[in-house]
Amino acid sequence: MRPRLDYRNILFDLDGTLTDPREGITRSVQHALARLGIHEPDLQALEHFIGPPLLQCFMHSYGFDQATAWQAVQHYRERFAEVGLYENRLFDGVPALLQLLGEQGRTLYIATSKPSVFAEQIARHFGFAQHFKVIYGSELDGTRTDKVELIAHLLEKEQLVPETTLMIGDRKHDLIGARRNGLDAAAVAYGFGSAAELQAEAPTYHFHSLAELHQAFVG
Repeated sequence: MRPRLDYRNILFDLDGTLTDPREGITRSVQHALARLGIHEPDLQALEHFIGPPLLQCFMHSYGFDQATAWQAVQHYRERFAEVGLYENRLFDGVPALLQLLGEQGRTLYIATSKPSVFAEQIARHFGFAQHFKVIYGSELDGTRTDKVELIAHLLEKEQLVPETTLMIGDRKHDLIGARRNGLDAAAVAYGFGSAAELQAEAPTYHFHSLAELHQAFVG
């Protein structure tokens, strides 16, 4: 039996949940690494950068100290701000899903580790900003890149009740952030998190496709 999702407030992750940012992110990471003398021709090998906070990902993946990782982030943003954020696309079915949720009277938010300034530009450029009450992201100095902190901030600012709020995301960071803040979480398998990564966090719901997620809101 399919679940029916009755939550009043819906928090969406951005990358890998609403949009496929694969090209823009991986090419911008490749650019950043090249600026630091590291040649990485395989863009697929950089897909693990999609979702987690960039600073920590550079540190963990390449053994950078924090200062070098910040340099990498700045080099990444040089390209991403000009080109990379437009190398993106909405997943098929997202506009219809957002339209449905709005018609059902639910309140929608974006909760992303991406800096707010970039998330807002992406939402406007690709024509889905109007569906969201507020877009919550991190600051350029790294504040609130952690999903636990970000979701806590959103709940406090919007005065949301955890019991009526659902977090939807494609990586473990989304599910951990939800759980630590008392929210139910829906994992989506069409993004960039592996099945093992998502199942390890025991999400409340696990949807294999966007169509399946959509249907759960229809009932």
